[in-house]
Amino acid sequence: MVNLPWQPEYPILTARLALRPHRGSDLDDLLRYHSDPEVVRYIPWPVRTREQTEAAIESRTRQGAVTEEGQWLVLAIQLRDDVGQVDGGRVIGEVLLKFDSEADARGELGYAIARDAEGHGYATEAARAVLDLAFAGFGLHRVIARLDARNRASAALLERLGMRREALFVEDEHFKGEWTDTLVYAMLAREHRPEHIPEAG
Repeated sequence: MVNLPWQPEYPILTARLALRPHRGSDLDDLLRYHSDPEVVRYIPWPVRTREQTEAAIESRTRQGAVTEEGQWLVLAIQLRDDVGQVDGGRVIGEVLLKFDSEADARGELGYAIARDAEGHGYATEAARAVLDLAFAGFGLHRVIARLDARNRASAALLERLGMRREALFVEDEHFKGEWTDTLVYAMLAREHRPEHIPEAG
């Protein structure tokens, strides 16, 4: 049985990161990657202007809790500073978990990271914390991730998390002007090996 609501005690802390709901003050940090064509190349967002990013933040500030099927938990990935202060660093990305199906106790994982923060394991660290929460806190049976098959960096991240490649759908989406293939990765609760167990409120 899925545990609702999904409303963890924030921030969710990892060794280097603080995961928490977005704030209006995150605008400049989000604009850095929402407006970057390379970051959004495989993500179903457009390259956003400042005004479009303001609208995106406004919706994200209400996505720190999930109460029903179909909703997304959307959390800012914030760097902790050198002495571990929670509010010491900039927001470098976001991590998402969709309550995809109540009957099947299934969630869907997503993430985005600023280009200058890539290559340091931050997205993996954030995604691992959300998987810990999904299984140990929210009671999900299965978590999937869908990605553009050309996105090799994202596939490698999912494999580092221990997720299995389950499917390749050929030219199943007309995405940003072209037909693209979709990969599906998945993990079951019994396959999950938690790094730590965040608290679920």
